[in-house]
Parts: sequence; C-alpha cells; structure tokens
Amino acid sequence: MKALSNLQSPAIAGVIREKTSKSAIAEIKNCIYDGADMIDLHMSCLENSDTNTLKEIIQSSKLPILALNYNNRYDWSPAGFSEEERTESFLRAVDAGAAGIDMQGYTFHAPSKHGFCGNDKYSFTKGKPKEIVTDEAIISKQCEFIEKIHSKGAEVLLSCHPGIPMNCQQVVELALFLEKRSPDIIKIVTAATNEDELVESFKTMVALKKEVKTPVSYHANGKEGSLSRIINPILGGQIIFCVDRFSQSSTMEQLDLKTVRTIVDNIKKIM
Repeated sequence: MKALSNLQSPAIAGVIREKTSKSAIAEIKNCIYDGADMIDLHMSCLENSDTNTLKEIIQSSKLPILALNYNNRYDWSPAGFSEEERTESFLRAVDAGAAGIDMQGYTFHAPSKHGFCGNDKYSFTKGKPKEIVTDEAIISKQCEFIEKIHSKGAEVLLSCHPGIPMNCQQVVELALFLEKRSPDIIKIVTAATNEDELVESFKTMVALKKEVKTPVSYHANGKEGSLSRIINPILGGQIIFCVDRFSQSSTMEQLDLKTVRTIVDNIKKIM
C-alpha cells in the first residue's frame, strides 16, 4: 500500500469518526466511492479499539489509513486516556495495518495540549500556543517513539494545533523545529480571526513549500480560516481533511469530500 507521504498532493483524506467497526467500514466505503485518497481514522471515537477491531476496519480499506487518537469520544467528550494508553493505541493500529499515525505535538506531556508550558525562547512560542513542546527530554522521548513506529514499517504525521494566529515566520520556524524529530509529514493548524490572517496563511503555505523538506499540511481554523482548507493544499499542502457525510460527530469546519474532489480535479486540469 502506498505510503502517505508519497501520495500525490493534495491528498484528500476521508475523516472517520464512528462508534462501531461496522459504521466505520461503511463510512470508509462512502469515502472511497466519493473519491478519497486516504482515510483518517479517529480511534478514540470507537467503543472498542482492540487490535482485532482495528484490523477489521483497516483491512476493509483499499486506501492507506492514518490512525489518530485525539482523546475525544464520538460526542466530543473527553475519552480520558493516559499518554501511555494513547500511544499504545498507535502501536495497535500499526500492528493492525495502518499506514501511519498522527502523533500530536504534546505527546508524552499532556499539559501542553491545553497551553504552552515551556520556555518562551522561539518566535513560535509567543502567545502561549497549544501542543508545542520545547523540553528536550520530552522531545527525545517523542523521537524514540517515531523511530519505533518507523521500525514497524509505518509513517508518522506530527501535528500541532497551536490554536492562535501565527505569522509566516513563526509557522515556518515551527515546522523546521518539528522536522528535526524526523516525521514523515508535518501538520500545523493555526487560527485566522480576520482576512489579513487568512491571507497570511496563504503566504505561509508558499513559504513552507519552499523552505521545509518534509511534506506539510497547513491551514487555519477559526472565523476566517475556511478558505485556507482548500487554497493551502492547492498551493502545496499535503493533505485536505474532509467529511463525506456530516453528522453530530463531524468537525463542521471541514470540507465536503465530493466538493473537494471536484475542485482538486478541475484545478489539476488547469495546472
């Protein structure tokens, strides 16, 4: 199965947030029929995510699967996993056949999920960003875990959701900082609260494509961030995260998969 980092960009990911293996498999099939290039499987939404269940889901897909555990249930309530339990779920997913995992930037230091806990000595640590770790001991532990995933033949997407607006320089420097941990893909999600910050995200994506060797998926959330979810991948971002059918569990800011497939295919004709 093709490596996630080798998929032609922008790769369209069908996001799966389901409670049971049967509903997850059904939604994967919907994503495949509507043109997804890969599957983004939220393990923490599943009522049962043991190895056999994950294997059943993953083997049902002809597309590569990125497995993630953002520690939220189907209804977005906290799942309550410890970092040990959360990272162990990544190993189960890889053993079950996942092509890669989404390892969040706060991994092995849960307090950093909700706010910055390190020393404010980088451009990208201004404004107390979430999910950014600068502690060398934690970073070393993350690097060891990435190596462990690689040793099993899978890839690592290293993601950070700072939750605040960041300028081009800050995002590029953050990406280069994360790149030192040797992930296969980097994902960064900032915020856009006005049009100027949205335009800054376009400029940032162009700079990331030029200055960072590792494939990067970058967009902005927030009131004005929606356009960055489609424009930034067209400018060189690696992945577009999409919903095939919206439900109460969906991330409502994500784009419709069928619409995105049409846009991307038409852009490719123009290019």
